[in-house]
Amino acid sequence: MTDDTILDLGPQTRVIARLTEGVTDEQLTDGTPCPELAVRNMLGHVLGLSVAFRDAARKDLGATTDTDPGAAAPDIGPDWREQLPKVLDDLAEAWRDPAAWTGMTRAGGIDLPGEIAAAVVADELVIHGWDLAVATGQPYEPDPAALQASHTFLLAAAEDPTGGGGIFGPVVPVPADAPLLDRAVGLSGRDPEWKP
Repeated sequence: MTDDTILDLGPQTRVIARLTEGVTDEQLTDGTPCPELAVRNMLGHVLGLSVAFRDAARKDLGATTDTDPGAAAPDIGPDWREQLPKVLDDLAEAWRDPAAWTGMTRAGGIDLPGEIAAAVVADELVIHGWDLAVATGQPYEPDPAALQASHTFLLAAAEDPTGGGGIFGPVVPVPADAPLLDRAVGLSGRDPEWKP
């Protein structure tokens, strides 16, 4: 593992932090591309996954890394506007340590190599950033390196004969010449044309 193979999650976590600043209190109950999650639940999911993958990077395994993300609908507390940006910063910082990318770790109750965990969290940040942006009517330009990592990860998952298609749901067909973000969104099981 060399420094040039480590993806800096900082640019993408800053994109997410900016998106959260644009979420109004009135939008918290609005729907998202995940039919079971309102905006407040999506924010809660991003908060929870950021804590879990921060701890996974640190190899600080325990309750935060053992929790199944689908076990309960996530939600936010009253201090989420202060808490989420800090946790996003901590997440990016934890993955800047080359040790995070080596050996085994755990997230969502699943043991996996550090390098794979990094790809998973990059994907989560890119796709859920899109979810939040479209649900709240904000422009979205993910970090290009994180977007490429997300697309590569989702494409490999979709092509895995044992995986059964997309990570978050069946792959939505998107033209091969569509923008990379649209192709990643389609591979994630979402319709890039989704509207609230």
